[in-house]
This record gives sequence, structure tokens and C-alpha cells, in this order.
Amino acid sequence: MGNTIKILSWNVNGIRAQIGKDFFGTFKQLNPDILCIQETKAQSDTMPNLGKELIEYEIFFNYAVQKGYSGTSVLSRLKPVHHSNNIGREEHDQEGRVITLEYETFYLVNVYVPNSGQELKRLDYRKAWDQELLAYLRTLDARKPLIFTGDLNVAHEPIDLARPEENYNKTAGYTQVEIDGFKNFLNLGLVDTYRAIHQDRVQYSYWSMRFRAREKNLGWRIDYFLVSERLMPKIKDAFILDQVMGSDHCPVGIELEL
Repeated sequence: MGNTIKILSWNVNGIRAQIGKDFFGTFKQLNPDILCIQETKAQSDTMPNLGKELIEYEIFFNYAVQKGYSGTSVLSRLKPVHHSNNIGREEHDQEGRVITLEYETFYLVNVYVPNSGQELKRLDYRKAWDQELLAYLRTLDARKPLIFTGDLNVAHEPIDLARPEENYNKTAGYTQVEIDGFKNFLNLGLVDTYRAIHQDRVQYSYWSMRFRAREKNLGWRIDYFLVSERLMPKIKDAFILDQVMGSDHCPVGIELEL
């Protein structure tokens, strides 16, 4: 038996706001080996000094050009072999949405996928983004197994959101374009770890801030860990920590045997 590590992903909806809600206390309680963060909403000059509190972790950032928008980060106890930001496409690399860490036996890609927006104004952009991201992931997966995680801004199947009928093709995150984009990731040979392990479980990772949606559990499962099929035997668990508060998303995670 090898060592098992815990990798978490969490859209924090603003890292500075999250720190005001006892982020460090929550982090230490969760005790991940790696935490992938989306929507930091901070630039280098406004990013809190996470390393001061979390001295065991190496910390990586990708900032959006637009202030107070998007952004990703990864905190890792394991030292990666290599680190890079973005996917090498100028039109897609302005919003700080992708961080890739290469470890000895796998790639870890932390992604904050663009939301298609109100009235689906950004749906065409989202379709192009998904295609470019797919090409990027295909290149990595050809080299070594892949762990692809983050806020992917899509509910894949009706079980993944509370009100599928009234949202289908009307609401960002549940259009056929976005669903097809997600299916392309699966067709690449990636596996939705949570659904592979919990085939019929209804559990969500995101709730609107409006209409007391979390209180009523009117949620969406849009945060994922997808892994290369050849890595699945090493996935010991996949889970959603929906009791963890502080954001409109909750952390999701996997346990991986090294």
C-alpha cells in the first residue's frame, strides 16, 4: 500500500472575504495535502499572505488582468516537478483561470471554467474555451495521467441539479452546449470520480446566494475531479464537503493512493 493523499478543490468566492470567515481555521481542520482554489478575486498586490499562516505549503497563483475578478491558486504540501499557468491561448489567458502542476506520477490541472453568463451572452466564448481546454488536456494526458479539477460551471446530468427541467437550455451551466463540452472531457478518457463512486447519490457543491437556496438545498453539482481512466484504481474516495460553509460553493475532494 502506498501513501494516500487528500486533494481538495474549492471555489472560495473571494479569498479576502473567505479569510474574514476563518479560512485558516477551516483549512487546518480540512488538512488537505493539496488545495485547488478558484475565484480568488485578487491580484498580486491585494492577495493575502497565505504563506505566513500555511508554512508547510508551496503556493501558486494565477491572476486575472481585470482587478477583483476570477483568479486561481494551488496550495501544495507535495513539491511539484514543474508549474505553469494558462493554456497558451492569448484570447483565453487573460482571466487567470488555469494552473497546472506536474508531479512525478500525474499532472494536476486546476481550472475555473468561464460562466456562460446571464442570458447566455458568453455561451459562444464558453464553447470555444471548452474546445481549447480539451486540446490542452489531451496533450497532457498523452504524457502522464491527469487530475483535472475545479469549478467547471456545468451540471452534467439531471441528477446534478435540483431543478433540471426549468433550467435546461435556459440557464448558464445547464445548456446542451455546456453538457456536450463536458461529455468531450469524458470521451477523452477522463472519469467523473464522484459519480463513478456514488452513482445515485444526490449531492450538490454550489447554491445560489438568492432565495435561501442553500437552506432549501436547491443546488448544483458543478465542481469536479475528473481523472484519467488509468488513474481510477488509485482513487480511494471522492466526496463533497457540503457541511463546509463560507462560500456559495463547498469543497469537493478525492483521496489518491500514490
